[in-house]
Amino acid sequence: MEPGLLIGDVAARSGLTRKALRLYEARGILPPATRTPSGYRRYPADVLGLLAFIGQARRLGLTLAEIRHIVTLRRAGAAPCAHVRALLQQKATDLEGMLAEVRRILDSWRATNGRLAAVCPHIEGKGGEVTWRSKPSRSVRRASTARKSSSTATKSVSAKMRTPPFSRRRNGTS
Repeated sequence: MEPGLLIGDVAARSGLTRKALRLYEARGILPPATRTPSGYRRYPADVLGLLAFIGQARRLGLTLAEIRHIVTLRRAGAAPCAHVRALLQQKATDLEGMLAEVRRILDSWRATNGRLAAVCPHIEGKGGEVTWRSKPSRSVRRASTARKSSSTATKSVSAKMRTPPFSRRRNGTS
């Protein structure tokens, strides 16, 4: 029998799906798997340690691009710990800023006095946008751009679906 683990074994032991494993391989986070004569992916046993690192890094909020960079540093022989520390310090700073914004909204919570909103006037009235204190990585900038455009699309759809106040009164549902 050939050494290593088939993708199904890796998936079962790591708790990840085969699709996730293929994604990590495609993104360059996992090394390319060798193939059996019948074409099945076969990974070295030490891939489980790498997957444990990836799982913890994801739980800490690191992006796949950031994880790939860390793994690339390690494969090149460099100790990536200083880089990881800087990333985690930035995450902590970002989370502190977000928590301060959430607390500010909660502390200023009051009656909405009939203000119309797409979803919640408390959040919309306070902006809900977090400004990042430092220059974000390219992946963070792309993600925030995508988030803004999708939230704009959601607002316009919900605005179209909202019933104007005068028609609610006519139907006796005000």
